[in-house]
Amino acid sequence: MGENMFDSFFSVVKKRFNGNNDDDSRETVKCPRCQSPVLLQKYEELHRVCPDCNYHGRLSSSERIEITFDEGSFAELDGNLISRNPIDFPEYPEKQEELRKNTGLNDAVVTGTAMIKGIKTVAGIMDSRYMMGSMGSVVGEKITRAFEYAVENQLPVILFTASGGARMQEGIVSLMQMAKTAGAVKRHSDAGGLYITVLTDPTTGGVTASFASLGDIIIAEPKVLIGFAGRRVIESTIRQRLPEDFQLAEFMQEHGFVDIIVERKKMRSTLSHLLKIHGYGEA
Repeated sequence: MGENMFDSFFSVVKKRFNGNNDDDSRETVKCPRCQSPVLLQKYEELHRVCPDCNYHGRLSSSERIEITFDEGSFAELDGNLISRNPIDFPEYPEKQEELRKNTGLNDAVVTGTAMIKGIKTVAGIMDSRYMMGSMGSVVGEKITRAFEYAVENQLPVILFTASGGARMQEGIVSLMQMAKTAGAVKRHSDAGGLYITVLTDPTTGGVTASFASLGDIIIAEPKVLIGFAGRRVIESTIRQRLPEDFQLAEFMQEHGFVDIIVERKKMRSTLSHLLKIHGYGEA
C-alpha cells in the first residue's frame, strides 16, 4: 500500500515537472499594462479584462462580434477583397498568405451588417492579429464601402478600431486611404447618419489621424493606448518627458479627444442606448 501511494505521488510530481499537469485552472498570465499575474481562466471569463488595473486587452474580430452583436446577426460585406502588392514590396504576398492561413482573415478589418438589441447597424471590427491592424488598400476600401452601404440604406455605423497605423508595405497607397475613408465619413455625415467609433488597444498612426477620430461619438475602452506618433518619437522631438499616462484613454478623455470611456461588459448596452436616443430602432 505504501509503495502504491509513493508511486502515485511520484507520478504527479513527474507530470508537473514535465509540464503535463492536467489541472490548468491555476495557469496565470501577466497583464500587459500593470504586469500583475492573473489567472488565465479568470482573464478569459472577463473577456480579457485585468481584474487589478481594469486594462481591456485585445480581442479578435470574431470575439468582438460575439460579445457585442445579437447572436447570428452579423452578415459580412466584401469579405473576398484581398490586398495585392502595389509597390512590389519584397515578400509581402507571402506574408499575406501566411496571415490568411493563421488568422482566417483576408485583411485587418471585418465589415458587415449586424443587429444590436434588435437595431440594425453597419459594423466594422479591426483585428490586430493581421499585421497589427495596419491600414492598406483593402482596409480603406472595405471601410469606405461600409459607409457607402450605410448611406444607401440609411443605417448608423459602429467601428471598433485597433491599429498600428498605415501599412508601410503599400507605401503611398496606404496613406491615400486616410483621405479616402475621411471622405466616406463626410458623405455619411452629410446624409444625416450617426457614426460611433470605439477605440480599442491600440489605436495609433494613420487610423487615428483619419476615420478613428471622426466619429460623432468617440468611445474608448479603459486603459487602452490611443495616439499618433510613439512616446519616444515625441519625447525626442520636443525634448521633454511626457506624463506616465500620456496616450492612455483616460488622458485622452481628460483632454477632450474621447467623449466617454466604457467598460467591455457595458459596451453592448451603451451602444444600443446611443442608437435609440438618436432615433434608430424606432417603430
